[in-house]
Formats: sequence, C-alpha cells, structure tokens
Amino acid sequence: MRRSSHSTSLTDRLFDVFVYVFVTAVLVITLYPFLNVAAISFNDSIDTVRGGITIYPREFTLKNYEVIFSYEHLGTGFRNSALRTLIGTALGVLSSSMLAYTLSRKDFQGRRFVSVFLALTMYVSGGLIPFFLLIRELDLMNTFAVYILPGIVSAFNVFVIRSFIDGLPYALQESAKIDGANDFTIYWRIILPLTKPALATIALFVAVGQWNSWFDTYLFNSQSDHLTTLQYELMKVLQSTQSNVDYRARNMTEVMSQVSPESVKMAITMVVTLPILFVYPFLQRYFVKGMTLGAVKS
Repeated sequence: MRRSSHSTSLTDRLFDVFVYVFVTAVLVITLYPFLNVAAISFNDSIDTVRGGITIYPREFTLKNYEVIFSYEHLGTGFRNSALRTLIGTALGVLSSSMLAYTLSRKDFQGRRFVSVFLALTMYVSGGLIPFFLLIRELDLMNTFAVYILPGIVSAFNVFVIRSFIDGLPYALQESAKIDGANDFTIYWRIILPLTKPALATIALFVAVGQWNSWFDTYLFNSQSDHLTTLQYELMKVLQSTQSNVDYRARNMTEVMSQVSPESVKMAITMVVTLPILFVYPFLQRYFVKGMTLGAVKS
C-alpha cells in the first residue's frame, strides 16, 4: 500500500510539473510575439535592421511614434474611429439582439422565412461593385453614416444571440405576459439582462471590426479629410515610409529619413492594438459566465 501511495503521489507531481511547463510554454509562445513587436516599435530603426531584437529594445527611441503622431490627420482619424466604434457597437448589438429576440419567438409566423433569408446572406454576396453602387444610390458617400448603417445587422450575430435566447426558459416570458408585460418590456427587462454574456461577446466582435476597418474609408470617404479614420491614416503613413512620399504632414520627409518601414509598421500595430487590448479585460468575466451558464440543466 505504501508503494502504491508513493507511486500515485509521484505520478501526480509529475503531472503537475507537466501542466505547469505546458502552460508556461503556451504563455511564452502567445506573449512573445506581442513583446517582440513592442520592442521593435521602441527600438532605433537603424539598429533594428541588424536584427536580433527579442522582448526589449536594444536602443530605445520614440522616433517611430513621432512619425505616426506627427501626421496632421491622425487626431481626426482617432476621433472618428472611436465614434464609429462606440456608435456602431451600440447600434449593432441593439439591432441584432432585437431581431434575435423576434426570431426566438415561437408565435412569430415569419420566423422560418426570415431565418432562411438571413442565412443566405452569409453564403451569397452581391459583390463589391453592386455594394458600391448601392451606397452611392443611397447618398451615403462622404457621410459618417456609411460607417454605421451597412453593417448595423449581422446574420452571424443574430444567430448567436438567438441561440442563447433559445436556451433560456420560455416560462420567464410567459410569466411576464401573465403579469401584464408587453413584448418590449420582456425584451428590455428580461431578455437583455439574461443575455449579457452573448451580448458582450458580440459587442467585442463588432467593436474590433469597427475599430480595425479602413477599407470603407478608402472606398467611400477618401476625399473627405474630416471623415477619415485612424486605420486609414496609419495605412497612409506606412505607405509614405515605404515610398518616402509626403502626405501633407509637417516635416514628414525629414522624420522619415530616420526610420524604417519595419519599425513604423510595428509602432502602427501597437497603436491599433492597445485600445482593444484594454477593453478586453472588462468583457472577460462575461466570457467566463457564458461558458459556464447552461452547463447545469434543471
């Protein structure tokens, strides 16, 4: 019995050591690329060309960030990106959740037709040219609304939220109806609070998409400097470092002569990543709740 107990204890210890080593390896593999990007972004460009940068800058400098933040339209782009992220996320989550609640109602007679129609949009697309013509005919060119309205409802988001609502006891809605609650009250006071994990997940998806979007700015608002976005401006900065072309920024040519495209690219990556990275911890608890909610069925 003693040998068996000793053998079991040794096995458990070896397993614990394996788990710790494995988790540490995964952490290093996951975290190292981000730290490497940060190190290169803060490292001198000429020194970066030599290579060998790991997780800390060899010759610390802020010159790469000076290139980015000296661009004259960056402030306007940051403001528009923040606004489209906030407004687009709020309206996108609200619209998708309202449609998802409607499709979850068994007494909605058009439920199957609308569901099939939404599912088709996930596999069939009209293409870029018809979409561009549609935006032009709707007079959304050179407007801020073009960032919000075309993607205000996503079929994927609707199905995710509807699946979550379908997992809730339908008796909650029936009891609320008996107490005199109408459909909007049920949606606002019962459905929304119970679907916070799903809504938080969808909100992060929408926010990341809005924050990282730049192609719609290029297509529809490239001629309007007051409607530019952060990612579009950073893309132009990156192009200017590669071609050494001055895009109306003050003293950009002089600054660019002291940096390399690789260093500026890493600095741009840090600028566009950090805002979303700071938001994620606030939504993490909803992800954990979403994973555990429904694990126990009554």
